[in-house]
Amino acid sequence: MRVFDRVTAEIRALLGPHEFNWTDPAPWIEVEREFGIEFPADFREVVDAYGSVEINGQLYLEHPAGHLLHNLGESIRGDLELFREEDMVEYLPSPAGANPGELMPVASAKTGEWVFLRVPDTPSSPWRVVVVELDSPAWTLHEMTFGEWLLAYLRGEDVTVWSRNHAPDRPFFESLN
Repeated sequence: MRVFDRVTAEIRALLGPHEFNWTDPAPWIEVEREFGIEFPADFREVVDAYGSVEINGQLYLEHPAGHLLHNLGESIRGDLELFREEDMVEYLPSPAGANPGELMPVASAKTGEWVFLRVPDTPSSPWRVVVVELDSPAWTLHEMTFGEWLLAYLRGEDVTVWSRNHAPDRPFFESLN
């Protein structure tokens, strides 16, 4: 079993049943073509399973086929524009964008954090997660895949976005589709 298969299975076990189950690759092809990257398989698998969701009343994940308010492509466009502004550049450890070493915004939290995927320097390098806290301002590089990061978040581990006080009993989600 591939690592991301095990990780996404654990994510599904913690979050519970999902009904979105997206299978049409067209929205992914469109958004990946626009930004010139191919999102990591574990990120796509989780988002395809749940669609656009709010996890633990805190963390927002969006699908490229979501409606305008919760559409991954629309959110990325807006977030890239925001984080390329002169007064926002200082918040990031590297530029926002789709080139190797740059940061692609893929999620946000009500508590003021943005979750980025660091575009690998080479095709064989792994994607990594960077979380930016705008209220600090600070950023943290997590040497883990998106799936590993999300699983740690759901377990209540400190991965910069803290979930324990938002989901004291168990992780939960609400569909935004």
